[in-house]
Amino acid sequence: MTSFEPMRWGSALILLAAYLAMCLAIWRAHHARNTGREHTHAHAGSADWLVVYASQTGSAEYLAERTAAMLSTGGLAARAVCVSRIDSAALAAASRVLLVASTYGEGDAPDAAARFAGISMAGRPALGHLHYAVLALGDSTYANYCGFGRALDGWLAAQGASALFERIDVDRGDASALAQWQHQVSRLAGTSDAPDWQAPAYGNWRIASRSLLNPGSAGAPLYRLALVAIDGALPAWEAGDLAQVSVPADPDHPREYSIASLPTEGRLELLVRLQRRSDASLGAASGWLCTGAASHDVIRLRIRAHQRFRLNDNAGRALVAIGNGSGLAGLRALLKARIDAGRGDNWLLFGERNAAHDFLYREELQGWLATGCLARLDMAFSRDQAQARYVQHLVSEQAQTLRQWIADGAAIYVCGSLQGMAGGVHDALREVLGTACIEHLAAEGRYRRDVY
Repeated sequence: MTSFEPMRWGSALILLAAYLAMCLAIWRAHHARNTGREHTHAHAGSADWLVVYASQTGSAEYLAERTAAMLSTGGLAARAVCVSRIDSAALAAASRVLLVASTYGEGDAPDAAARFAGISMAGRPALGHLHYAVLALGDSTYANYCGFGRALDGWLAAQGASALFERIDVDRGDASALAQWQHQVSRLAGTSDAPDWQAPAYGNWRIASRSLLNPGSAGAPLYRLALVAIDGALPAWEAGDLAQVSVPADPDHPREYSIASLPTEGRLELLVRLQRRSDASLGAASGWLCTGAASHDVIRLRIRAHQRFRLNDNAGRALVAIGNGSGLAGLRALLKARIDAGRGDNWLLFGERNAAHDFLYREELQGWLATGCLARLDMAFSRDQAQARYVQHLVSEQAQTLRQWIADGAAIYVCGSLQGMAGGVHDALREVLGTACIEHLAAEGRYRRDVY
């Protein structure tokens, strides 16, 4: 036996202990979740109406809360609940359910609904007693428009549930479709005294600075924009929130961007990728923000709270931040909030094309690492070697360390492109941590994604 073998055995035992601790935590959470479900079933039965939301960026949750408030205005006992707390048994115990369902990507269920879609919707419970309605949120530019909402509607009908009215599909927040839903809900509530569902008004902003972050990049130009409110007063927002921008060429369809800064920094920062259509013309929103708008032009912008990507209960946990490209905007705000709170247990795994041109926020990130504000910084530049290397490869390479961080209670936040990165990272995390662990982390709110 060589002199360094005891050290190897010691390291192996430490890793084994961490893995067993993680498995024990998963078992305890599973037991607690089952106990919680029994409570949910009993409590759900005491409400006249359940308003169930499947939300990815917070829109469905917001609308579900407004729906429950409207029913309550009519004197009905109503409560909004996340679909992650619902299963077939909960539906069997309910009699009237309204469902507000977002669709993620090309027809997929939102993260919070993945377990329900994979387990509950695979079963055939008897729901002939149930009366329901579905509000499906989606984007008609995707092939499987409102795919999850449609699947949910079809599944409920197939189990014998009765629709209170036809499913209402909402294309990118279409006001007329939402008004139709409000009308139907107010009819059920027997009241016209509806709470205000209006989104916050747009404020007037201007671009204080704009810089190209990746000159010479093989990818599309990426701009860093700093905006200030024209009246001088910054609205409140939190790390993880989104900015909605109404552009002159298409004012009825606002574009959403992750906010990269905090109010304490005195400006609202965005990372905007300049898009080009197939005919080489610039995207309506990115073209306006990156090249069209001058410093004196008015930018119509409002803040939207993104509860599912805020730190919330994870503020006291270590943070594993994973992303690529413009996804660094949302991750940078989360890291800055934790750093400002005195937390240095932060780990960033990030991917881009070339270190020479695409190392975004290089000075800031390296400065945070040098001063202990970042515990780890792992970068993957896909085109700096013969074989492409992406951020999901970092996840696989750092498997042992990642398991230790999760066993110690860390949360994982993923931000960036839906195509390629998000799926690759998710698959890598499942291989490293196990599917049961990922489901546990998602249910506990320790695995959150903002991907587009």
